[in-house]
Amino acid sequence: MNSLKLDLANKWASEKMVIRMLLRVVTYPSVAALLAASLALQPAAAATVKPKPKAAVAVDLSSKPANGIETQAKHALLLETETGVVLLDKGADERIPPASMSKIMTAYIVFGMLKEGRAALTDQLPVSERAWRLQGSKMFVPIGGRISIDDLIKGVVIQSGNDACLVLAEGLAGSEEAFVELMNQKANEIGLKDSHFTNVSGLPDPDHWMTARDLATLAIRTIKDVPEYYHYYSEIDYEFNSIKQGNRNPLLYKNVGADGLKTGHTEEAGYNRRIILVLNGLPTMKARAQESERLIEWAFREFNDYRLFAAGDKVDDGEVWLGGEPKVPLTVGKDFVVTLPRKARKDMKVTVEYDRPIPAPVQKGETVGKVVMTVPDITSVEAPLIAAASVERMNPWGRIATLAGYLVWGQRR
Repeated sequence: MNSLKLDLANKWASEKMVIRMLLRVVTYPSVAALLAASLALQPAAAATVKPKPKAAVAVDLSSKPANGIETQAKHALLLETETGVVLLDKGADERIPPASMSKIMTAYIVFGMLKEGRAALTDQLPVSERAWRLQGSKMFVPIGGRISIDDLIKGVVIQSGNDACLVLAEGLAGSEEAFVELMNQKANEIGLKDSHFTNVSGLPDPDHWMTARDLATLAIRTIKDVPEYYHYYSEIDYEFNSIKQGNRNPLLYKNVGADGLKTGHTEEAGYNRRIILVLNGLPTMKARAQESERLIEWAFREFNDYRLFAAGDKVDDGEVWLGGEPKVPLTVGKDFVVTLPRKARKDMKVTVEYDRPIPAPVQKGETVGKVVMTVPDITSVEAPLIAAASVERMNPWGRIATLAGYLVWGQRR
């Protein structure tokens, strides 16, 4: 009995050594496969399975602006929300006085309080003399009155009222200074890398600044974090205290599908695209309206989002070495979407890269490789390739038999 145990132990040690050697030195020929992709009913590009992929390189698309258009704005940032691809970058990281664009942060703080249950839209907040006297764009709040948070938000977002901002700050945080502290804390939390606030309305102050990139980040966070309150930005006008004022966003008055930020539906993408545009330093309101429309239309005309794979789609079947199952389905954990110039679509190639075969055991959700999209002269884009199921190892006798079959007959199963 002891002799049998020793014999089995020696065999198992030898087997483990052989497995390690095979995994180090054995490679298999490349296998071509076709990837199923829903791209305007066009056939997908051929995907090649490579046995020895190069090391994965993370690509930060947000720092790779595309070329092809100029703007008279002093600062500009135009990007695709879904993919983060920057289509136009002109001084997007330079500090600028954000003026009334600061109110996006003021509103974001209020929306967060509402979402957390710390306030309600029906709550009535008092109007101080300081708020009533505040100059600049106004909602025209009555001194000594009480106004609902719902009305005040409309006064901030639609009418750009400085007085409405101050009523919210004093009513919800006790003072403007306390509310500004919340704004700066939240700016750090959500990744605004170069923003600093000294007031809630955007009135001039040398220590009050943002960047176009931070404004775009804040816009995205507003859309994603508090979607239930985003509708305020699409309202055309609002009347308060018998004074009707229109929204200051010029795109809302043009037939371009704007909802505070530009959106549109394309059949090729199969879902809504959302483009964010930040402009600063244009001489007139007319110039702002014309330039924003021109840039938005250019972005939709020249670029498109392509969904290569939806989350959970089978990308390939990966061969498993010494597994209870011979193959494991491979997928992506989230939608793999890329933004490309429309004219570059025909040159797109999709490649699946992972070490073959995948050694068992394989855990569902485990990253085993990557899917890479390449187009000439454009930065490549990649997504993790993950196992869609778990595969256990063969039992010891099965592994020994498989190894023997491979060593004698070249069979992997």
